[in-house]
Amino acid sequence: MSTLPTEPDVAVIGGGVVGGAIALGLARNGAKVAILDEGDTAFRASRGNFALVWVQSKGFGMPDYALWSRRSADAWHELAASLAGETGIDVAHSQPGGFMLCLSEAELDKRVEAMRRLHNSRPLTDFPYEVLDHAETKRRLPAIGKDVVGSLYSPLDGHVNSLKLFRALREATVRRGVDYRPNSPVESIVPRDGGFAITGPWGEMRTGKVVLCAGLGNARLAPMVGLDAPVKPSKGQIIVTEKTEPFLHNPMVTVRQTDEGGVMIGDSQEDRGFDTVVGQPILSTMAERAVKMFPRLAGLNVVRTWSALRVMSPDGFPIYDQSETHPGAFVVTCHSGVTLAANHALTLAPAILAGTLPESVASFTARRFHVPAHS
Repeated sequence: MSTLPTEPDVAVIGGGVVGGAIALGLARNGAKVAILDEGDTAFRASRGNFALVWVQSKGFGMPDYALWSRRSADAWHELAASLAGETGIDVAHSQPGGFMLCLSEAELDKRVEAMRRLHNSRPLTDFPYEVLDHAETKRRLPAIGKDVVGSLYSPLDGHVNSLKLFRALREATVRRGVDYRPNSPVESIVPRDGGFAITGPWGEMRTGKVVLCAGLGNARLAPMVGLDAPVKPSKGQIIVTEKTEPFLHNPMVTVRQTDEGGVMIGDSQEDRGFDTVVGQPILSTMAERAVKMFPRLAGLNVVRTWSALRVMSPDGFPIYDQSETHPGAFVVTCHSGVTLAANHALTLAPAILAGTLPESVASFTARRFHVPAHS
């Protein structure tokens, strides 16, 4: 039996999907890795997400984000196959294409115009999508209701079972010798002797590199190593129905049927600080829209509801940085940890281990938040 590293090459702070993907990528490339996971007292976005691998409509204001999302969606097949091979866990990844259903002509016109503006950007001209009227949408999705006036469809979109992904990442990292340490909140990170000393109520760890993947906790941790992660919470609520026979093969941003048969309804976005209380008015609005989209949902029982906090930067895009003052300290934060998991494991982690972030993520530095405004 291999011994766990007491002084890892890299310490990953945060044990969610982002931290798990980074740790797996580091370990696959030969690093000795430890994960310091705060535990169930943390705001776990990984356990509350909608499990989409989504490309459509991403990149408004930053085309590089659309390119980065598509790259990850394309690489997801490799990640899913790798996880299945290493752990035997099928994360139920599929890429059948995704729909955005519209319940009024005004809503459809607004979405179409936004997509046209986005895809007029030169790098995005080869991002395929279709605008469908009610009849064509119903031909492809027979279960839709009469209130659906049309939709947008993109073949680039897919989804997974996020709880199985969470489990597979944990299993794969442990099998590769990653030292997973639960209930290990981090109180301080101090640059020391060309590396870092990390301390908490559990003790101290020395490491050569540190990667901050702590979600909302990155806002507190980043300044300790000369980084900036001005992230704030965005509350989202989700409804899950009882299991029913398969009727919805394609995901969409507000409704998806899981591989196990239940239907997830979500995508609320609320600025409520760190409040995670489930609110009936929001749930009622989401349910009403979902039933208009798919009338058969009205006959299903609700088995679970929950809320979770997205990790949002000021412009909604990821933050990837290496500290200029303390090289070897990195921050990795985003609100699309499932979509970007393949990039994090297959592209970003090897770059972190090599010590230089790739040019493809240069736009995501936090320095973009400090550019002086032109008068």
